[in-house]
Amino acid sequence: MSQSPDNLQIESWHRFFAMQANNAAWDLSETSSDVLNQPELLDAAHASAWHWRAVGTELHHMRSMMLLALVHARMNMGPSAWAYAEKMKTFFEAKSDTPDWEMAFVHTIYTLAAHANAQMDAFQLSRLRATESLAALKDPEDRAVVEKTFNLIPKN
Repeated sequence: MSQSPDNLQIESWHRFFAMQANNAAWDLSETSSDVLNQPELLDAAHASAWHWRAVGTELHHMRSMMLLALVHARMNMGPSAWAYAEKMKTFFEAKSDTPDWEMAFVHTIYTLAAHANAQMDAFQLSRLRATESLAALKDPEDRAVVEKTFNLIPKN
């Protein structure tokens, strides 16, 4: 756990809470199979997004949108998961400097959102892209991190 700020600057506290909520939401999203009975998952994802909106960069905003897409997909909130996924995918695909591990997350989470929103053609295509992008990761630590989310993808 990161140390809390030792100052009274609101920006420092926004950053602190954004990171804390982000980490809590990612942990819950990867480990809980019963996400529908975990309202703190949804709360943490939205809290992180809210705090990043106050002090973050566009990249922070899009990463928080990625987390919202994941959490909404896990909670069977198809339309909102899909809307978040579409926005974050468009952003990351347009950036030429998006790291390979992040694109693997983009495709994986887009796949989950497509499934949650019953977009089965998009689901099939993005599952293939997620599989390919995961296999292309050279760093075993990056692969292990992405696999936690990738393994949440339904088989059909």
